[in-house]
Amino acid sequence: MSQLYEALRRLELENRRPGEVRPDPKRATELLNSVIAEPVEIENVHSVSVDASRMPRLIAVTDPKCLGAEKFRALATRLDYLRKQRALKSLQITSSVAAEGKTFVAGNLAATFAKHAGSRTLLIEGDLHRPMVASLFGLSELQGISHWWQNQDQEITTFLHRLNEMPLWLLTAGEAHNQPTSILQSARFAEVFAQLADWFDWIIVDSTPMQPIVDANLWSRLVDGTLLVVREGVAPVRAITKGLQALDNVKLVGVVVNGASEFEQANYRERYYIQSHSEMA
Repeated sequence: MSQLYEALRRLELENRRPGEVRPDPKRATELLNSVIAEPVEIENVHSVSVDASRMPRLIAVTDPKCLGAEKFRALATRLDYLRKQRALKSLQITSSVAAEGKTFVAGNLAATFAKHAGSRTLLIEGDLHRPMVASLFGLSELQGISHWWQNQDQEITTFLHRLNEMPLWLLTAGEAHNQPTSILQSARFAEVFAQLADWFDWIIVDSTPMQPIVDANLWSRLVDGTLLVVREGVAPVRAITKGLQALDNVKLVGVVVNGASEFEQANYRERYYIQSHSEMA
């Protein structure tokens, strides 16, 4: 459905050109046929079974009724709305420093898009220094980007893993790589990233922190937008500002505040349920 919407939106924008009064029927037919056709089948993809008991941090799947899962659904809805105003298919999730919860946010946002919106979603492990995404899903190490880089004759599809038959795919970092900039700056990787963008409705990149390494800046050149994760009491404002200034193309679409105080969460629940009951009375 998202591809259909994008086609209709593109047609509408084209017909806003000066002097053009009515849509071109031929152009409309071409655009609609391009997305109504059968979805692209990704060959040579491995299916991976995920045990819910081994991924307690993936609340979008294991505890969909909790407040945190509801927050992720609200975030996904806002991002879907934002893409109606601008080109937005790929997002990097980053933070100013380590330990702010970007992997947690990236994994749950990707799972929310796939499970609750039905979008074909790819989660890419963009931190090739410290691979951690597989452990979020309770999985052992999977072959990924570093293995693809070493095997010049293998297609990227060989390293895609589909989770529990959901419309959610995972491309891990593979083994830790000592020079990930050589991969992220290469024309070969830029080409394959563009190919992946054609196959999926959403691409979520669990990037590195913005400081002190440069990988988040390299990802900012590839993705359509950046979502910044800030953990309460961890990142000083100066570090956030310095990190954003280090990005060549920020394209900041929003900020996720992670680890809000228990008082605020309890107060939110109390106010929400009081309001709900008063409306029902």
